[in-house]
Amino acid sequence: MASFQINVYSAQERIEYLLSLGVKHTNIRRILLRQPQILEYTVENNLKTHVAFLMGLGVPSSKLGQIIASTPSIFSYSVENSLKPTVRYLIEEVGIKEKDLGKVIQLSPQILVQRIDISWNARFMFLTKELGAPKESIVKMVTKHPQLLHYSIDDGLLPRINFLRSIGMKNADILKILTSLTQVLSLSLEANLKPKYLYLVNELRNEVKSLTKYPMYLSLSLDQRIRPRHTFLVSLKKAPKGPFPLGSLVPTDEAFCQQWA
Repeated sequence: MASFQINVYSAQERIEYLLSLGVKHTNIRRILLRQPQILEYTVENNLKTHVAFLMGLGVPSSKLGQIIASTPSIFSYSVENSLKPTVRYLIEEVGIKEKDLGKVIQLSPQILVQRIDISWNARFMFLTKELGAPKESIVKMVTKHPQLLHYSIDDGLLPRINFLRSIGMKNADILKILTSLTQVLSLSLEANLKPKYLYLVNELRNEVKSLTKYPMYLSLSLDQRIRPRHTFLVSLKKAPKGPFPLGSLVPTDEAFCQQWA
């Protein structure tokens, strides 16, 4: 009975520590289902050590709960024998700048617990061969959108590159867009990229090359931003007869109204 009480107390201590880091109550159950071993890790020698490691990389305390909920398996990896070597690889081999590590890890905590050498080399070789991308551009992509290292080449990267080619873009244009807005590689072809392209050429009367100047267009919501602003200016008879100015889609609603309303 005493042993059971100690175990319950120890488990509660670990849960309370996770909550103190910003992990939401609603995520505790999911974390324990995915990583039940977390109840066996000591707060002082394991949990706090890993938290200190993350903060040392530039992760703000306000983001710790989110990272733990996303990747609780991080506590099962040795800081000295696994996590630090991965970080060294990101800096020395991939080329991520130390000042950007905190941001990269916030965007994709999984990057610390995957075989980074395999995922990096495969995608580096693919982008170099497929687009003629220099390493500097690929490093920028990974820094902005490290999820890139998780995407399938055949089912994720290649179909989106081929789509951009199919609408008339050359490799240099595609590289420019991906370097500026790497998240394009995460967007659905059927539900996102294709409808926006059709609206661009059919309704906004823009040429595809306009996307190299305003790649942000592809990240905007068609139903909540692009179409409403376009129809609003049309209703006010302020829409130009020629190509619609994509720059008017980027500012905040307040700035847009000040300029056009």
